[in-house]
Amino acid sequence: MTPLALASSPAAAAAPGVPAKQDTAHGRPRANHGHGARLTAAFAALERFPALAESRNRVLSLVSEDRPSTNDVVAAIESDVALVIAVLRQANQVAAKRQKPVENIVEGVEVLSPEHVQELARNTATFEFFERAKEWDVAPERFRLHSVAVQRAADRLAAEAGYPHRDRLLVTALLHDIGKLVLMQAYPGYPRLIHAGARTPEERLHRERRELGVDHALVGGVLARRWNLPNSIASAIERHHSEDAEGEAAWVRLADMVAHYSHSQPVSSRELLSAARAVGFGPTELRAVLYDLPYSNNERPRAVEPCPLSARELDVLKRLGQGMVYKQIAHELTLSTSTVRTHLHNIYGKLGAVDRAQAVLHATERGWL
Repeated sequence: MTPLALASSPAAAAAPGVPAKQDTAHGRPRANHGHGARLTAAFAALERFPALAESRNRVLSLVSEDRPSTNDVVAAIESDVALVIAVLRQANQVAAKRQKPVENIVEGVEVLSPEHVQELARNTATFEFFERAKEWDVAPERFRLHSVAVQRAADRLAAEAGYPHRDRLLVTALLHDIGKLVLMQAYPGYPRLIHAGARTPEERLHRERRELGVDHALVGGVLARRWNLPNSIASAIERHHSEDAEGEAAWVRLADMVAHYSHSQPVSSRELLSAARAVGFGPTELRAVLYDLPYSNNERPRAVEPCPLSARELDVLKRLGQGMVYKQIAHELTLSTSTVRTHLHNIYGKLGAVDRAQAVLHATERGWL
């Protein structure tokens, strides 16, 4: 089906925000707008894409606390497409004079004040679980579920490989399919009519190129640049289905396939192995991820809050967490027992802990140990 046929099918209507002319012979709306007008209207509609109400409410609750946990605020924002977009866009506007753009939510929360984050969350439209959003029908929830699944797959892969840019990868993985939202708005028959009969992600992408002349990855990259998101993110979104994808795009491509597999959706084993090799994964590493992912996301602590402890204090606390007594710690670090006691006294004061167990727990939860 060609774009014209798709737009003119009885089930399709004009793109939201674009008035449809009337067919004078039959009194039916006739969609005669080109791709440019459709995509422009769709880009405008994305400005109103809603956040999950629960995610928005968690952010508001966290930032209203006396001493909000940066770790918890970051995690709440990272769980939602609309909130991630809002924070990244605003943070890059605020930090426009920085040489390096804001590429992740950890940096975004550092740039913006809690009051600023609170204002962004309050001004974001929301949708509820199972709710049919007015402008987006069932797209927000369905889109969020897959986005979060790919994000978790990317995190699991990064943990397996020791990938150093985890914070940015989580953002890119969550936003990788924003082009689909554009196509949903521009072509009301998308994805049902375009993807009909296609089983794997590769097959669906080929259908998009054949029927529409573009694909969601390319459109997503364009949208990311329109929003002035960092080029590192826009490029990865644009190329996340490319067979020759490199860097972050390759990680997202593999994560997307792994997420489909973990939700019992068809994936080409040949393409999956090829994508794994592109990031240096062999069959053994890939098997470990495929086995583990459906059961646990193996979430690792995030060291997103500045650690108040010195390097030596961290050395002492780490050994304390391993069950060592003062004399053992002093011997291993070549310190006197009284110096170890002094370090522990300072550690308890800085962390607001009353004993060793509380100090170790506090530091571990914040990713410092």
